[in-house]
Amino acid sequence: MSNVGVIMLVHTALDRAEQVVRHWTASGCPVVLHVDRQVDRKVFQAFCARLKNDPLVRFSRRHRCEWGTWGIVEASQCASELMLSEFADVDHVYLASGSCLPLRPVQELQTYLAARPDIDFIESATTADVPWIVGGLSTERFTLRFPFSWKKRRRLFDGYVRLQRRLKLRRRIPAGLVPHMGSQWWCLTRRTLTAILTDADRARYDAYFRHVWIPDESYYQTLARLHSDNIESRSLTLSKFDYQGKPHVFYDDHLQLLRRSDCFVARKIWPHAERLYQAFLSPTAADINRTEPNPGKIDRIFAKAVERRTRGRKGLYMQSRYPAKGVENQQTCGAYSMFQGFSELFEDFESWLARATGARVHGHLFAPERAEFSGGQKLFNGCLSDSALHRDRNPQSFLTNLIWNTRGERQCFQFGPRDTQAANWFIAQDSNAQISVISGAWSVSLFKTNRSFADLRREAAKLQRIEAEHLKILRGRWTNARIRVWSMAEFIEAPMENLQTIIDEIGPISRSHIAEAPRMVDLTGFGQFLQNLKNQGMHPYLMGDFPTTPAPARPARPMRKTYVVK
Repeated sequence: MSNVGVIMLVHTALDRAEQVVRHWTASGCPVVLHVDRQVDRKVFQAFCARLKNDPLVRFSRRHRCEWGTWGIVEASQCASELMLSEFADVDHVYLASGSCLPLRPVQELQTYLAARPDIDFIESATTADVPWIVGGLSTERFTLRFPFSWKKRRRLFDGYVRLQRRLKLRRRIPAGLVPHMGSQWWCLTRRTLTAILTDADRARYDAYFRHVWIPDESYYQTLARLHSDNIESRSLTLSKFDYQGKPHVFYDDHLQLLRRSDCFVARKIWPHAERLYQAFLSPTAADINRTEPNPGKIDRIFAKAVERRTRGRKGLYMQSRYPAKGVENQQTCGAYSMFQGFSELFEDFESWLARATGARVHGHLFAPERAEFSGGQKLFNGCLSDSALHRDRNPQSFLTNLIWNTRGERQCFQFGPRDTQAANWFIAQDSNAQISVISGAWSVSLFKTNRSFADLRREAAKLQRIEAEHLKILRGRWTNARIRVWSMAEFIEAPMENLQTIIDEIGPISRSHIAEAPRMVDLTGFGQFLQNLKNQGMHPYLMGDFPTTPAPARPARPMRKTYVVK
């Protein structure tokens, strides 16, 4: 078996780091610890006292380690030099952090590396081939200077980057170096690590990388290309990152997930994940699992988690990002239908549509008085109130909640120019919406009233203007809904054919044609009513061309005499 030396960079949770150290040394692996200089002196001394009797433990000179700065590389250099000088029989050096946790018996790692004595396991790729860079700096991290901390002095950091760009200042990359990047958690052979640390040009390389941004992800990754003859560009440590470039933290409920990865080490482990530490640091059975490490087994789960975090579920807003417009994964979670003008033209349209499709059919959900839920309900699924005041505070969320709370059941509702128009853009842009409009049908209700004609004229002009604006939205270039618009005159020429088209799109209960038709209102005198509006100076153009007088009935053909042929 290969003798593996472990370097641990410890920042927090020293009690957990102590557990892991004893786990490594119990299997004969020497451990060199670097404790961040920012850790309190008394805490550090107590930590040293607990491990001072272990002959395989050493402590390296302490440095201040801050994310993205040179201190992390300097800490690993000092620890590596101490490891190579104190333990001459070490063949591979494994870099880990205090939050790393061995997932498999140490003997398996030793056997695995013994079978690959000349291979350096370090993720190393050129900046052009790295897909995981987050933050906008790829090649520039090697050509600009970064003397300020990104976390503590962000304004100075950003300002100095802008200044260098404006003045076109560029650093010269040392001759012979091709910058590479990758995970900071590597496992190098003794020969390669020694060559990096004793390189004649190390002082020049260190001076250059001292002002590279996040040098711990590029220093060893670049220099290993100069000194290694056999690089396997991957890390033996399971380390997953979210879409913001932050490491995923593993908790107790990730136990089976970590086992399934077959990786030797994982980071970043939550320090209070008692179940994980007990499961992986306890004595293992004699039978050894020699499966090749394969983090790809769990990549699908992480990809799904990233998608859930960034896109969410269809039609469901996430508290963490709402109200970021356009970020949500579709406006609603399921298909629904909006009918405009149908309940005005047909007397029993809602009940007929429910029978024909099996869908839930509501009245005017956006009526000014109240939301007309099906069956006259005052509260609907998800405790949605019929209160117009509550609904109109956020009509889009009202509709989204309605569709979400009735998943699996098609929702249909009526709409018209008298209703609240605030959700028109939202519905028009929703690919789940099916919108059917009989333009001008709102005038039928005016035709049936006995109000003064002057009032009717003003009301008709107002409603026509509102509906015209809605139709303009529906015909806009950003519309994603499925839309059918008929003028009233056009629709009543072939009402059954048009209704059949709508029913087929919704998905009828059966594939047969419509067995019954809804009852159309009596339109006798409607053409004259429209003409009277024109005579009063209002042009009702949305209804289409209605004749002033009804078309004369066709004369009935005389019945032919029936003959019996023998």
